[in-house]
Amino acid sequence: MIIKVLGAGCSKCDEVEKNLKIAIEELKIDAQIEKVEDLIEIVKYGVMTTPTLVIDGQIKAMGKVPSVKEIKKLLTEQ
Repeated sequence: MIIKVLGAGCSKCDEVEKNLKIAIEELKIDAQIEKVEDLIEIVKYGVMTTPTLVIDGQIKAMGKVPSVKEIKKLLTEQ
């Protein structure tokens, strides 16, 4: 599983990454986390608001900081 956090390095983006790491650890999922801060790369996803959470190429959350519980739900509905 490849999970990307899209954002220009803001505090909300850091919070998404933190919540994501907790969710992955609690679920014991083998996942690769990538932080995408390059605006050109972010725009390629068609995203205009950050932070954005992309799981295996699909945008799952945009413009908000999902809680650990919300992220766990997103990870298990695959």
